[in-house]
Amino acid sequence: MTSRRRFLAGLAALSVAPTQGWAAVGAPDYLAAALFPDGSHRLVGLLADGSILFSLTLPARGHAAAAHPHRPQAVAFARRPGTFAVIIDCTTGAQTAALNAPYGRHFYGHGAFSQDGTRLFTTENDYEAGEGVIGVWETAQYTRLGEFPSGGTGPHDIRLMADGQTLVIANGGIETHPDTGRTKLNLPVMQPNLTYLGLDGSMLEQAELPPGLRQNSIRHLAVRPDGLIGFATQWQGQTTEHPPLLGLHRPGDEIRLLAAPNAYQSRLQGYAGSIAFSGDGASIAITCPRGNALHQFRVEDGQLIGVFELDDVCGLGSSADGLVYTTGTGAVGTLGTTVKTTARQHCQWDNHLIPVGRPA
Repeated sequence: MTSRRRFLAGLAALSVAPTQGWAAVGAPDYLAAALFPDGSHRLVGLLADGSILFSLTLPARGHAAAAHPHRPQAVAFARRPGTFAVIIDCTTGAQTAALNAPYGRHFYGHGAFSQDGTRLFTTENDYEAGEGVIGVWETAQYTRLGEFPSGGTGPHDIRLMADGQTLVIANGGIETHPDTGRTKLNLPVMQPNLTYLGLDGSMLEQAELPPGLRQNSIRHLAVRPDGLIGFATQWQGQTTEHPPLLGLHRPGDEIRLLAAPNAYQSRLQGYAGSIAFSGDGASIAITCPRGNALHQFRVEDGQLIGVFELDDVCGLGSSADGLVYTTGTGAVGTLGTTVKTTARQHCQWDNHLIPVGRPA
């Protein structure tokens, strides 16, 4: 592993080169992975109304992507436990580089750029040690600068907070190993957490769920500009239990959990796929593809304000008018005062909608 001194020196030497911006590809609102009828897995540039600006072929199924803050460039991550990610020039569709996880590491399908775009942070598994790490890559040639601990086991999602200096990591708490695929190895003793780190890996804060919910794996994140974090969970305990799958946290405060009445909560089968704040930040929603449902809550008091039945809904992103969602049936829709399907594409949308040029 790169020494801390060399690592910090590498960060100081980075600079942003002048480049062509996202306007060159029509300024997509979101990036999304999808499976198309010809069997190809693609990364798609999508408008909020469901129009496709571009679709670029991937070598295998994608999970999520990271959009460079300035360049029309995306990093598409393989589904866990993949060991590769591809860097795509969205103006040409060409793969310009690839990330290969170092020996003993695999990716978890998510990453985040620094505010200036000179670094990429990736969630990874040190699978021999059973510990999470954050890989750090420079973005001129996409070479690895080093890594630092994620603060837990099974780091899945990672986001940059609005201050540009803090990373928040969803440590899901689940230990895995490539030799056993996606098998979960430590469910009886798992302990998820939210970890806040400086860009140099310095520990700032951690927040944990109550002991009775330690099998509620924290998986995906949404960040409001004022520093409020939303997180979505996936329950690994008894199937007869129906715990909250959505939480809110502000650094320095306690975690606040939100749930629907049991008649609705039980239909979710313990699984939340994606999470996003509405464009005005007043509400937050989770998608639940196993239950064909989208649940929306008011942030101020945690009140459930909407339960919507949508076949195989998973992708979710904020928009100026509320929220945008995608489904495995090819639908793209909006949620404002009502739910409306705005387009239906000939593809199966995968898990996530990644905003381009706005907070996630």
